[in-house]
Amino acid sequence: MNTNSTPAEHDEDKPKNGLDAAIVKIGNALSLLFIFTVIISFYEVLMRYVFDSPTIWVHETASFLGGSLFIVGGLYAMATNKHVRVVLLYDMVSPRTRQYLNVFHHVMGLLFSGLMAWASYTMAREAWLTPWGEMRLETSGSAWNPPFPALLKGIIFICLCVLTVQFLLHLIAEIRGLRKKDV
Repeated sequence: MNTNSTPAEHDEDKPKNGLDAAIVKIGNALSLLFIFTVIISFYEVLMRYVFDSPTIWVHETASFLGGSLFIVGGLYAMATNKHVRVVLLYDMVSPRTRQYLNVFHHVMGLLFSGLMAWASYTMAREAWLTPWGEMRLETSGSAWNPPFPALLKGIIFICLCVLTVQFLLHLIAEIRGLRKKDV
């Protein structure tokens, strides 16, 4: 924690609504899966190089978990206001101008995440359903052949839908904040 920052700056890092608070809570719990990923990766190294008995499941499981957590990390970054921004410009402008930049950011993010959610829906639908509509999860094609590709595409779709709602809620809050200062 930066000791030179003001309390108002720490308020920006706090969840702004119930959805953000839930994402932070879920994200903190899911972060423990990184430890599990390290443990199974260590297990694989041990089995492969010490006992000459490699596994067929560790690499795909670790990749799936890492990819899934990376996607959820985007929601977490948005919920805690830790997303990427051009601070060189952002820090040079007045707080009022920052609010307008936030509105612009949220509008563009809403459009982007909405379009990406639609695109991910088509990918997930193809990974979960046959062309004639029967449920069939896309698998990896490996010897183990888990349905991780389909599951990851489903997670991407769900997270992009949640991100779209997050952008909408943040946009509404930012517009309300601008209106309060106008009154």
